[in-house]
Amino acid sequence: MKYNRLMKKTDCYPPVYQRKAFCFHGKPAAAANFLGFPLVLLSFLLMLTGCATTLPTDFERTHSTAFVNYDTTSAGQLFEEAALRHPGKSGFTIIRKGRRAFTGRIAMTAIAEKTMDLQYYIWEPDTTGWILALRLVEAADRGVRVRILLDDNTLEGRDSRIATMDAHPNIEIRIFNPFAHRGWRLFGFLTDFDRVNHRMHNKLVVMDNALAIVGGRNIGDHYFGVQPGTNFRDLDVGAAGPIVREVSKVFDHFWNGDWSYPIAALAERTYTEADLRETVATLREKVNKEKYPYPLDEDVESRIGQLGEIRDSLIWAPGRVVWDDPASIAEGKKVDDIQEAIFRKLETLDKELLIESAYFVARERGIQTVKKLVEKGVRVRILTNSLASNDVVAAHGGYASGRKRLIENGAEIYELRPDAVSKTVTEKRYFAGGRSRAALHTKAIVFEHDSVLIGSLNMDPRAGEINTEAVLYVKSEELARQVIAYMDEGVLPKNSYRVQLDDDGNLVWITEKDGQEVRYTMEPESTFWQRLVSGFVQMLGIEDQL
Repeated sequence: MKYNRLMKKTDCYPPVYQRKAFCFHGKPAAAANFLGFPLVLLSFLLMLTGCATTLPTDFERTHSTAFVNYDTTSAGQLFEEAALRHPGKSGFTIIRKGRRAFTGRIAMTAIAEKTMDLQYYIWEPDTTGWILALRLVEAADRGVRVRILLDDNTLEGRDSRIATMDAHPNIEIRIFNPFAHRGWRLFGFLTDFDRVNHRMHNKLVVMDNALAIVGGRNIGDHYFGVQPGTNFRDLDVGAAGPIVREVSKVFDHFWNGDWSYPIAALAERTYTEADLRETVATLREKVNKEKYPYPLDEDVESRIGQLGEIRDSLIWAPGRVVWDDPASIAEGKKVDDIQEAIFRKLETLDKELLIESAYFVARERGIQTVKKLVEKGVRVRILTNSLASNDVVAAHGGYASGRKRLIENGAEIYELRPDAVSKTVTEKRYFAGGRSRAALHTKAIVFEHDSVLIGSLNMDPRAGEINTEAVLYVKSEELARQVIAYMDEGVLPKNSYRVQLDDDGNLVWITEKDGQEVRYTMEPESTFWQRLVSGFVQMLGIEDQL
């Protein structure tokens, strides 16, 4: 039995207020939302009424682990043959384009024989989210065990839909660090901030314990080039060999920990297989209505037919998973975490450091580290979002606070243009009215042309000290060359602004349009509102929460 409710919990629910003003795309930043005072006041009044909510304790959590006999599956045997020829190494390939990234995930559900394990910060209720859910149900119908671990920060109002999937006997869904009050996330932030402020930002999927994808992409249309409005430039790593078992151990650690709650323990009622089939029918109607823009079944069939070629094209190199233990974060201190591992690595550099990060918020330690590196002769180049391309305006305010000092200390700073023409953003211009707006979501670092770090980690305090993250570190000149080529495309003048200082020490943004150099003396293509919020965040000095 996956879950056993011992008694029905009772909760006191205040009126649900649907405005999500407290969070900027999942980044808690109450102080940045200076227009949210009415919500704060309302929540304070609710607290005065004594209406309290606690997490359930009356449930059982079944312990489970990754599939052990991975080499007995078809995919396991295929990739294990190659792994045996490369002892001590694992196979890697970078996944640049959103269309291929989604096809890869769907192909995994199609060829899975034993298990599918998925761990994500965001799973959007949109076309790609629905399709993946349906394909996982199909895999479960074949007897595949499906485990899904989701962070709770963006799941408001979705318990019933998630619980219906969990009703499948071969599917189990758990929620990381759930909000006790299921109807209103803001209430949780106001009454239980120290706990719920810690989120699980990991993004990974493992099939049969034989293949894995780790990277920056959540599940949602704009991560896979499907969103008409905005699509993300992002990067994943496909992996095979021993590294996959390491990824599975990380998943199991989160899955079996006290911070992961069965969705059935949080849902208002028990859901049945009949509920599941009704939901499946509804999702199929939605998918048929929305129409995924690429020939998915053809893409998947082609991808499966190329498994041998994919295996033969893998880059075999030493690699390891670097991740944050949520237990140490809950105690207020990270133990041997990713941030400290990066700082230790930076001390060894002699030549070059290339960073591409959606959010880049440098505090004093980071600014001084850049200065020391440049003084040593190390080239430091950073690509992040411009204010106009950033989906988290508050985070841009934190970045802007240290931007000028980074440039003064010798860093090369580039910001993605919202009209970037990079083919890694959208593969095909099928959108009505032209190309979708670009935004940067990549989290990647290249050290010295010979090693790379790719995963969920942004270069900001929230990633470094508050949330959990998981990345792959790979020591490979060939993989580094491929990631550098990807990064170099992002800093081309047609895709980004080079931010420099003019003769008077003021910021200037330099790019090209129609072959001509164009200069801006204020945040290019941004709105008054974006500049106002960004400037307000800079005044608040809340970088530690961004």
